[in-house]
Amino acid sequence: MANDLKILDCTLRDGGYINDWKWGYRTARDIIHTLVKANVDIVEVGFLRNVEGYDPDVTVCNTIEELNKLLPEDCGNTIFSGMAMRSNYDINKLSPYSGKGIEMIRITAHDYDIAEGMEFAREVKAKGYKLSINPINIMGYSDEQLLWIINQVNEIHPYQFSIVDTFGSMKRRDLDRIVSLVDHNMDRSIRVALHLHENMSLSFSLAQKFLDKHLNRSITVDGSLMGMGRIPGNLPIELIADYINEYFDKNYDIDFMLDAIQDHIAPMKGETEWGYLPAYFLSARFNLHRNYAEHYLNKGDLTNRDIDTILARIDKSKKTAFDKEYADRLYEEYLNNSIDDTADRARLYQELENKEVLLIAPGATIASHQNEIITYINDKKPLVIGVNFVPEDFACDYVFFSNSKRFSKLDSIGCKVIATSNLPKEKSDFQINYNSLSGTFEQGCNSLLMLLTLLKQMEVGMVSIAGADGYSIDGTNYFSSDLRTYTEHGHNFNVAVAKAIRNMGLNVRFITPSAYDTNEE
Repeated sequence: MANDLKILDCTLRDGGYINDWKWGYRTARDIIHTLVKANVDIVEVGFLRNVEGYDPDVTVCNTIEELNKLLPEDCGNTIFSGMAMRSNYDINKLSPYSGKGIEMIRITAHDYDIAEGMEFAREVKAKGYKLSINPINIMGYSDEQLLWIINQVNEIHPYQFSIVDTFGSMKRRDLDRIVSLVDHNMDRSIRVALHLHENMSLSFSLAQKFLDKHLNRSITVDGSLMGMGRIPGNLPIELIADYINEYFDKNYDIDFMLDAIQDHIAPMKGETEWGYLPAYFLSARFNLHRNYAEHYLNKGDLTNRDIDTILARIDKSKKTAFDKEYADRLYEEYLNNSIDDTADRARLYQELENKEVLLIAPGATIASHQNEIITYINDKKPLVIGVNFVPEDFACDYVFFSNSKRFSKLDSIGCKVIATSNLPKEKSDFQINYNSLSGTFEQGCNSLLMLLTLLKQMEVGMVSIAGADGYSIDGTNYFSSDLRTYTEHGHNFNVAVAKAIRNMGLNVRFITPSAYDTNEE
C-alpha cells in the first residue's frame, strides 16, 4: 500500500489565489527545491492559461516550457505537474511531452462544460503527459451524472482521477458515498486522488478517513503548505504528510516543509488570512461558489445570519458559477423590506426641520478630538445623531441604523432610534424605507450617505460631522476594533464618498479630520 500512496503539493498553483501568483522567481524555485528535499511525490508548479507574455515571477504561464524554467536541476524522485482549465487554455499552446520537465497535466472543467472537458483531456493525453482529470465540484453531481463521468474516464484511461470538493461542502458520509461509487466503477489501474478545502475545517479529518479506507488501488492526497489557498484554504500538506509517515511507513521530511512555511508562507498569512470563517461554512452548507460568501462579507453590513438567509435563496442554476449581478439583486431584495413610512417621516420632519445637527460616526478621531466635539456641542447645542453605533462619551438625541450587523448587537440604546426597513421595527422609533435612502452611492450602500440623504429630505439646517474618518486598509480608522467591518475598499472609496457628499447640496462641515473632507489639504 505504501508504494501506491502519493502526496501532491499545490501551493504554487492553488496558493497563488492569495498573492495573484506573484511568488517571485527565486521564491518559487526555493519552494519547489525545498519540497523536493522533503520527498514530496508530486509538486504542482502553476497554471497553464491564456495570458499575455511571460513573467518569470508569476506561476501562470502560456507554455509548458515557461513553467519548466522553475524546476531544479536535481528533481530527486519528485515529478511535476501543471494545471489547465478547458475554458481558459488553448490546447494548441501545449507542446508534446519531451521526456523531461513537467510530466503530469491536471485538467479541470465545470459541470456546464464537462463533456468538452473530456475532449480536452483526450487531447492532453495524446500529447504524452500523465493525465489527471479533476472535475470541478464533484458534490454538485448526482450519482447518475457521476457514473457518466466515470464511464468517460474509463474510456480515456488517465493516470489519475481526482475527487475535488471545490466548495468545501463534503462531510464524512459524502466522502463514503463518492469514494465508494468511484472505487467500485472506475478501472483499478487509474489512480484516485482527493482534493479538499477548509470551509468546515474538515479537510484533515476527511483526508485521514480517505487514507484509512485502504483502497485496493493507487491513491494521491493533495495539500498545500500551511493550507495556503483560495480562502478558506486547503488541506495543510505538512499535517497529512506527518499522518502518512506515522501510519503508512513513508518518509516525508516534515522539517523541510516547515522551513518553507517559515521562510515563505507564514509571512504572507500575516497580510492575507486564509482558514475557517463562518461565512465560508455557510457557502459550503449550500454547496455554493465561495465568491458568494466573499461578496456578502465585503458588503460589511450583514450578519452571518443575514448571509445564511440570502445564500439559502440562491437558485440551483446559479450555484456553480458566481453571478455578481444576481448576487446583488438578492442582496437588494433582502434589504428592501418595503414599507409605508409616511407617518414616521412626518413625525421626524417635525423634529428635525431647520435644526442644526451633529452626526457622530465611529471613527478614531472621536477619541483623539473629544474636547473639540464636547466644546462644539456645548456652544452650538445641536441635535446629536449617532451613525450606526451608540457613542459612549456623548449623549445622543437619536441614533441612525441601517447596518444589521451593528444593530443586532445592541440590547439597550437610551435615545430615539431611526432605523431602515431592513431592521426590526419593534426596536425603532422611526422606520424609514431602506430603498428610499439607498442607490445614491456608486460603490454601495453607505450609512453616512444614507443618513445625509434622509436629513436632506427632512430639510435640516446645518450638518456637522465628527468621526467620519474615512476608510483605511489597516482598520485604524475605527474608534473601537469591534466596530470594524469586513470590507475591501481603497483610496477611491474615500474619493467617491467625498464626491457624493459634495453632490448632495447640504450645508456640511467636518469638525474632526476626515478623508471625506475635500476642504482639507
